[in-house]
Amino acid sequence: MISRSSLSLLVASALFGGAGAFGANAQTTTPSGPGAAANDTGLGGAIDQKLILSPAQRTAIYDQVSKDKSKVAPKDFSPVIGADVPPMIELYSLPDEAVAGIPAAKLYKYTMVENKVVLVDPTKMRVVDVIGPPPSH
Repeated sequence: MISRSSLSLLVASALFGGAGAFGANAQTTTPSGPGAAANDTGLGGAIDQKLILSPAQRTAIYDQVSKDKSKVAPKDFSPVIGADVPPMIELYSLPDEAVAGIPAAKLYKYTMVENKVVLVDPTKMRVVDVIGPPPSH
């Protein structure tokens, strides 16, 4: 015969175990519904939102990258943060001197468009930042 405390433990286990499983199922099915793109919280989504550069870092990247005039994208590509980068745009690794002290920036690639450095998340092929010439240039 099962004691009253054992029965209570079994009932509680069944109730809470079932509720936990139901909660997990509800969470895993939500992203596939309407608005799923707005809930993109994958690792790639986290990376492309985390690059925050100080004005000095932006200037350092611009100064290093703009020295090489050969790495320019076609003029018909209009870079806007969050925009998809067409596959025909060639991307380049940021020079070590440009990302010294900015480890997060090493994950990104770049191209030049109309005298601006366009930083791209190469895994999602999306523009994450556009760095124009500093005011002193």
